Amino acid sequence: MRDVASILPLAVDAVSFLGDGRRLIDGLSFDMPAGGLAVLLGPNGAGKSLTLRLCHGLLTPSQGRIRWAAGAEGRSRRHAMVFQKPIMLRRSVEANIAHALAAAGISGSERRDRARDALARFGLSERATQAARLLSGGEQQRLAIARAWALRPELLFLDEPTSQLDPAATRQIEELLSGLVAEGITVLMSTHDLGQARRLASRVLFLHRGRLIEDASAQSFFAQPASPEARAFLAGELIW
Repeated sequence: MRDVASILPLAVDAVSFLGDGRRLIDGLSFDMPAGGLAVLLGPNGAGKSLTLRLCHGLLTPSQGRIRWAAGAEGRSRRHAMVFQKPIMLRRSVEANIAHALAAAGISGSERRDRARDALARFGLSERATQAARLLSGGEQQRLAIARAWALRPELLFLDEPTSQLDPAATRQIEELLSGLVAEGITVLMSTHDLGQARRLASRVLFLHRGRLIEDASAQSFFAQPASPEARAFLAGELIW
């Protein structure tokens, strides 16, 4: 189903990003090996969304490099991103998935099969012909994840995927994400929800003012954060 060689690990090497005359990301370095769900945590303005966009290639680092596994540049792109507010095309639910597949160069017959598999996998088959923009917020986020899943990514980037959802829709998305990780998809996501991070994360990357302050297992981060910034954040005392 996929090329034999993996695009992972992803290596972020001393990456900085400048914007509006300021250093918004400052010397960021970490690796993303295959497997698990890593969470980017930090207060507003810490650089979580920027980090995801840099990794996905939507932004170019001002300094440093972002590298995929050796030779990955010559293979098909196998990473996808889902944004905080899903972008829905003025098309049906199924056509939204088919459009993404067409843009990725997937042929007509395979495109139809993949789109229908994605609809079934994410509980949207009965909505296939409905206008995507008429879906509820939770359904739109499910569609956005289904659209990304249909591309068969090895690594999925998620930017605050449940921040605008009610508790029931949030629970659905969390269950889907756990299922994706169980399928072998690696996930890097940002969230402000500490409870969600505790429930889902195997690893925490804690950012503050564009710098990586801690990179630890979720268990050790929540049990005994190593930095004063992380301790203040978990106590609700680090706002910016």
